[in-house]
Amino acid sequence: MAKIAHLTSVHSRYDIRIFRKQCRTLAQGGHEVYLVVADGKGDEVKDGVQILDVGTLPGRLNRIFKTTRNVLKRALALSADVYHLHDPELIPLGSRLKKSGAKVIFDSHEDVPKQLLSKPYLQPLARRVVAALFSGYEKYACRKLDAILTATPHIRDKFKSINGNVLDINNFPMLGELDAMVPWTSKKDEVCYVGGITSIRGIREVINSLELLKTSARLNLVGRFSEPTVEREARTLDGWKAVNEHGQLDRHEVREVLGNSVAGLVTFHPLPNHIDAQPNKMFEYMSSGIPVIASNFPLWREIIEGSNCGLCVDPLKPAAIAEAIDYLVTHPDEAAALGRNGQRAVNERYNWDLEGRKLLQFYSDLLNK
Repeated sequence: MAKIAHLTSVHSRYDIRIFRKQCRTLAQGGHEVYLVVADGKGDEVKDGVQILDVGTLPGRLNRIFKTTRNVLKRALALSADVYHLHDPELIPLGSRLKKSGAKVIFDSHEDVPKQLLSKPYLQPLARRVVAALFSGYEKYACRKLDAILTATPHIRDKFKSINGNVLDINNFPMLGELDAMVPWTSKKDEVCYVGGITSIRGIREVINSLELLKTSARLNLVGRFSEPTVEREARTLDGWKAVNEHGQLDRHEVREVLGNSVAGLVTFHPLPNHIDAQPNKMFEYMSSGIPVIASNFPLWREIIEGSNCGLCVDPLKPAAIAEAIDYLVTHPDEAAALGRNGQRAVNERYNWDLEGRKLLQFYSDLLNK
């Protein structure tokens, strides 16, 4: 068995992809697993994973430069067999870590160049320039690493021309984690949105849709607003009076909200980084046994309609979102059937049990090279 160090300067120590899925799976597979984080909460051992904290610093530039150096120092002190990098700003550490004789993996959670094209704090021309510069650097640096893992098949295909050892490890749900097993007759006339709340994830359109409902349905809103201006605007919209605001919840509380809801919303805007994405929450809604109301992107339509587990709508049209909500509220038998279909698809295909086995085999192959 190997000593494996996962490194992040950005994500929380209990990040679902990094800690709950990958680190715990590797530890359960018999590996000695470390997770280096930068959150200022101290060191701890949890679920067989040794979490090492380098502390937190204020400001984006400090995080990119000083925190990155601190992560490198802590990582090298471990003398690990494999280093698994989870943030784009950690890519420059790859060459230094490889000099130690270790294998180095970059885990691409997002298509970063496409993500940069949607950053609201950059001017349009600056977005294109920064995206192009990062794309060039990514190709140069990732070519030298031992392997690339990606969160979606789309990102995997992009990296195949860059690195010869690429595999997608999808963010599919853990079986049974979010199934509250609430009878449909006990559910409320409520739908839910769970996740980061931003403009480009469609919060304005969702709240505006509530004002157009013909039913008395309400929205369970779970998560934090990422943009203060968007939060202030959202609270002024007429539809806000139909919002049950929950804030950030733990996984058990999320399961309870899903259990009370008749559908889950994932109506992201049609931006480059969204169209080919596979949002975690879409599959988590499916795993909980509720239908999904999703953006009508080709890939999402293929998943939703292919599994017959929800409705696809134009995410920019509140009236279309409202119509879908009303339909599922007023057709409980059909909504329940769609929910069962989604849960079946997760049990058979879209689950972490299958992805975890892929991860363990990937590590075995890498270590035996």
